[in-house]
Amino acid sequence: MFPLLYIVRHGETDWNAEARLQGQADTDINERGRAQADRNGKRLSELVADPSSFDFVASPLRRTCETMERVRIQLGLPPAGFRTDPRLKEVHFGGWQGFTYMELEARSPGCTGERARRKWHFLPPGPGAESYETLALRVRSWLDDLDRPTICVTHGGVIRTVFHWIEGMPGEDAASLDIPQDRILRVEDGKLEWL
Repeated sequence: MFPLLYIVRHGETDWNAEARLQGQADTDINERGRAQADRNGKRLSELVADPSSFDFVASPLRRTCETMERVRIQLGLPPAGFRTDPRLKEVHFGGWQGFTYMELEARSPGCTGERARRKWHFLPPGPGAESYETLALRVRSWLDDLDRPTICVTHGGVIRTVFHWIEGMPGEDAASLDIPQDRILRVEDGKLEWL
């Protein structure tokens, strides 16, 4: 059983708003994303009586680090007092990073069809690309290392794999989940709940 875990997806980026595949491209949150991060931090301040008893960890990308800094400020903590873990990075979209589906289809008609049919197993073209299945293995390694209550800021893909591991959700279903940026996921006693 895992310790108490609160997971926050990073705030919105301009690429999110444009439905652009970010993957591990290092983008920044926008004004709406900053407001989402502040709201999530305020909500956590209502849920967590003693933040000093929690570990704080984020993906090392800029959008997750700024989100974590803003969350910590709402908790009354120094913004920089957290660690990063590369296992929490988003799934890598290889040569598709930076493009929308419409742009990919314009360049190569039909290229996104296989991903739509086999999203969990699909490997995009290009260097560094990962499938959700590959991502899930590194996320599992991170989950297995949890040893104390934790507040985590990460990405939509990572959170999808958490549903796969903890709820036993089939990969194809998990890969298609809508992951909000303005809510917190609580993992407690083997149950997942959006707050």
